[in-house]
Amino acid sequence: MRKVLWAKLAILLIAILLITACGSQPATNSNHLKNAPAWAAGLNPLAQETTVKVGMKQAVSDAGILIGMAKGYYKDLGITIEPIQFNSGQEMINQLAAGQLDVGATVSASGLLNAMSRDIPVKIVADKGINVPGKGYYRLVIRKDLVDSLKDYSDLKGKRIAIVGTASLDEIALSRVLQKANLTTQDIDLQVIRSFPDMLVSLSNKSIDAAMVIEPFIVQGIEKGILDPWKDPVEYDPDAQTALLVFGTSLTKNPDVANRFMTAYIKALRDYNDAFFKDLNKAEIVSILSRYSVVKDPQLYDKMFPTGLNPDGYVRTKGIEMDLAWYRQHNLLKSDIQFEDAVDNQYVDFALHILGKYQ
Repeated sequence: MRKVLWAKLAILLIAILLITACGSQPATNSNHLKNAPAWAAGLNPLAQETTVKVGMKQAVSDAGILIGMAKGYYKDLGITIEPIQFNSGQEMINQLAAGQLDVGATVSASGLLNAMSRDIPVKIVADKGINVPGKGYYRLVIRKDLVDSLKDYSDLKGKRIAIVGTASLDEIALSRVLQKANLTTQDIDLQVIRSFPDMLVSLSNKSIDAAMVIEPFIVQGIEKGILDPWKDPVEYDPDAQTALLVFGTSLTKNPDVANRFMTAYIKALRDYNDAFFKDLNKAEIVSILSRYSVVKDPQLYDKMFPTGLNPDGYVRTKGIEMDLAWYRQHNLLKSDIQFEDAVDNQYVDFALHILGKYQ
């Protein structure tokens, strides 16, 4: 009899423990859901804090990373950003391909596309810089004293024009300027000057006539009376995809991290657009960029042509396709890589599912 009683008590105790365990499970899930940030409702942070190595030059066009770091968007989703500086784009591409670098904030280059052509899962995943009509932040500028003689595209023939590198965005951009007068780089005296500050020096001492220059060097050159911003880039390169966000093999193989990175990135892009195109919380965003980007003077942000950054993240399809066509035409691709091979929109798709479209 006593054995039967003890058996019944044991069964009752087990039942109570099971009920308690089952009852506590929803509370655990509820607490986990509460970890999702208010700005990304329904998206829980990674279970384990993850470091993402990002190659960038801390330009203003890196705002999606810099603002996201400063405002804690990446941290909210379990990501710690480790910024890494690179001396060359090719060095960055090599490390992306090898999985030693997770994200690259870069520009179009034959080396990047050729890495993709070797079936290495490196992908262009989001916008990192476009020219906005009337506010082109990357453009051909001319010497101030040549304003009266360089009126039209045909006047560029024979002129000394500088770019920072060949077989990349810079040569492509200049080629499109020259195309307006049916010219090529063979019709000018092409100069390669490896830094934008050195271009300003060369314009000042009149050793070159024009250059492809990016902000903040445009506004600096204007204020010093060195250069004229010449024509609006919308005239000669309206579809350009000036800069790119690239995921390396370590992220393309880890969608949980990649999707959360992209969601934080696009949230930060929207803060940037609110500030510079809607004048919302601009002082805060300028303060962040003044601290974390290479442009330290807050007053410059009111004078510069603002970088265009798509608040919905996507790159310009036509711009990428035009770049690919240019590389093919100049025999710089090792295989016939197509848009679908180079660009992967799935991460932006995921982020927009969480955040909705920009309003």
